[in-house]
Amino acid sequence: MSEIRKVGVVGAGTMGNGIAHVFAKGGFAVRLCEVEQRFLDRGVETIRKNLGREMSKGKLTQEDADAALARIEGTLARTALGDCDLIVEAATEQLEVKRQIFEDLDRIAKPGVILASNTSSISITKLAAFTGRPERVIGMHFFNPVPVMKLVEVIRGLATAQETFDTVKALAERLGKTPVEVNDAAGFVSNRVLMPLLNEAMYAVMEGVATPEAVDQVFQLGMAHPMGPLTLADFIGLDVCLDIMRVLLEGLGDPKYRPCPLLIRMVDAGWLGRKSGRGFFVYDKS
Repeated sequence: MSEIRKVGVVGAGTMGNGIAHVFAKGGFAVRLCEVEQRFLDRGVETIRKNLGREMSKGKLTQEDADAALARIEGTLARTALGDCDLIVEAATEQLEVKRQIFEDLDRIAKPGVILASNTSSISITKLAAFTGRPERVIGMHFFNPVPVMKLVEVIRGLATAQETFDTVKALAERLGKTPVEVNDAAGFVSNRVLMPLLNEAMYAVMEGVATPEAVDQVFQLGMAHPMGPLTLADFIGLDVCLDIMRVLLEGLGDPKYRPCPLLIRMVDAGWLGRKSGRGFFVYDKS
């Protein structure tokens, strides 16, 4: 496979703009793709702000920040990713959305190009089956906030080639990340363990065991967690938590992964956490 110089990123949301940020800062040309200009503009503006934050902390010079931003090119046309050497999908955590993206990317991408997914729970084997290059499909699960968090879960699908794995592992290391090898199973390691914890914290609130504030205090003061499980759920997005719990329930078939009814009601109400201004806690959207 040829050297990776240009990276496509599908989705400019929280994860997508973070992935574009680290690749651009790492010296790669980045083509960031969205479905609407407003989402693209918001993603690029977030990257600009985060680069500025790194400068203010002395981690980045103005010259390096300007150079990183200049490496990012936005587009609304998925076909513009056709000349990329690697494409990372970072769209919403819903199988049908990802299916359409992977079918499109398989048609658009050059032969031999790796198609990676930032999915936090959906089977890589299943995503690979939507393409004619399953040996070139892999999970590259970054963590939020991407510019800060070191971990990347590198997930092998059933057909993922060793060369594909080795390329992505080396790429993560070049970005200053720590890749951890994980085999394909619903939720992988991170969310298979984390999401049931968050879900159980929601049950504790629903059943009147404690308030959201009290639940979070128990974990912060008793388990030394930097933030409580309900604050973390709000930060991730309650809709994302619900999607992942449903993937776990369907993929593993164990009723212990049943989403908390309170979580379902809150998502139905549009209380999605920090991004909507209200979840288990209330946030100032400004």
